[in-house]
Amino acid sequence: MPAIVARHAPPALTERLAREGLHPVLARIYAARGVASARELSSDLGELAPPGTMLNLTRMAGLLADAISAGQRLLIVGDYDADGATACAVGVRALRSFGARVDYLVPNRFEYGYGLTPEIARLAHERFQPGLLVTVDNGISSIEGVAECNRLGMNVLITDHHLPGPQLPAAACIINPNQGGCAFPSKHLAGVGVMFYLMVALRAELRARHGSGHPNLAELLPLVALGTVADVVPLDRNNRVLVEQGLQRIRAGRIQPGLDALFRVASRDARRAGTRDLAFAVAPRLNAAGRLTDMALGVECLITEDPARALQIAGELDRLNHERRAIELGMQDEALAAVEAMEYSESYTLSLFNPAWHQGVIGILAGRMKDRFHRPTIAFARTGTGELRGSGRSIEALHLRDALERIAVRCPGLIDRFGGHAAAAGLTLREAELTRFRDAFEEAARALLTPADLERVIETDGELAGADCSLELAQLLKDIPWGQGFPRPSFHGPFDVLSQRIVGERHLRLRLSASGRAVDAMLFGSTARLPGCIVAVYRLEVSEYQGLRSLQLTLDHWDAASA
Repeated sequence: MPAIVARHAPPALTERLAREGLHPVLARIYAARGVASARELSSDLGELAPPGTMLNLTRMAGLLADAISAGQRLLIVGDYDADGATACAVGVRALRSFGARVDYLVPNRFEYGYGLTPEIARLAHERFQPGLLVTVDNGISSIEGVAECNRLGMNVLITDHHLPGPQLPAAACIINPNQGGCAFPSKHLAGVGVMFYLMVALRAELRARHGSGHPNLAELLPLVALGTVADVVPLDRNNRVLVEQGLQRIRAGRIQPGLDALFRVASRDARRAGTRDLAFAVAPRLNAAGRLTDMALGVECLITEDPARALQIAGELDRLNHERRAIELGMQDEALAAVEAMEYSESYTLSLFNPAWHQGVIGILAGRMKDRFHRPTIAFARTGTGELRGSGRSIEALHLRDALERIAVRCPGLIDRFGGHAAAAGLTLREAELTRFRDAFEEAARALLTPADLERVIETDGELAGADCSLELAQLLKDIPWGQGFPRPSFHGPFDVLSQRIVGERHLRLRLSASGRAVDAMLFGSTARLPGCIVAVYRLEVSEYQGLRSLQLTLDHWDAASA
């Protein structure tokens, strides 16, 4: 049973934020997240970290400006997730508005794997013959791929945010806030954020050379917001500004036809968009293209100016997402059975494999298993070439890429390729090495974790007074950009269960009472009958039905209340 603890909100800081005009509960919430003053909550674009602090940014903008002036053909090589797709779309849209000749190539993950490989370099040369190749959301580990580009006469500009290895590719220029020597303060910038900063620097360079008249790149911020939220990067102050600015434009209807179409097929109202809409409605539909077919379909959705074409593509993405969900549910049942059979409680890690699993869905599966069992988890699927491709998700206490680095050093040759972040990483290895990898992963985790790290702890923002459990507060919370590293508020407290019924075959609709006040609630993904008294971890939601708004609680966890 997980422990429920309240985040510490320093009283002096809470009082200061309240004096600065914040709702008392919001003041407590922000204080617990390290916000020191109301000014830190400003979403003005002027609050963004200055572009000049990013290593090589001005130099790369100059190289792009030279290529545009010379009429060179440019090619963006993207990635197959929502961050890569939005970064590609930001690049294509901005560069075309600057008059560049630019195409894009998104490698099919099932044929070419991840990143700028030598095979992708040859494909890019054969199909497009670019003078300059620009990577988005990948490239920092593409040693061989960049070498092949150089051999073929294509200069390479790398834009990435993944952690670099000990050796950097021999590219013409690299921008990455996580490379050595880069003073850019937001180390959590997503791939789409890196590309947006590059386009801002390029516009400044072109204005310096040719004067004004270039487009307003702020109109691309809805795509930046989507990619940032979808990639689950920590929402530090800089990322919160990017996301909030994007959401403001989405709510105002200033969005690209493809993004508008994705909201429509997801049955979400863009005028009331929040980060949860991006994370759980729009991003999964965009990601479905990369998971099951080819992310080029997703990029095309985001760059088309034809609303009818955008809606057609969004409809296909919605269909693919339904297919993905059906595949995922089957894989999840198989994974649960496998974990229960292995008596996981003695293990520090989970390394899961089934020959029938779809490699496009293993990342989602790993995340589900990590959440359920609170263990660093890697799920593997066959690639069809004798290799296994693994996708991992980790708990907060274990930096997953560092763990893989440890394995690679201690067991040379075991892992063919790997890369990623603290919370998520990917790798490939030979199928015959799976058992050896399982042991090495377990050994690495035991060296880096303590038993206490494996105990799930649910952090909340404490209990709410009856008057604060309100529609007003729910609306305030809905409009704020929450995400990784800046978690959406939840609360805990005792309730009497007044009524409960199953809805949609898999969920419970509840009527709860606390301190004499009754409120509606939902428990998703469970139909087990609740006892009469519970202690619940819950979130405040705004429920909308037939134009009316009301307060609804969403339960994230519950325990029977002590007698």
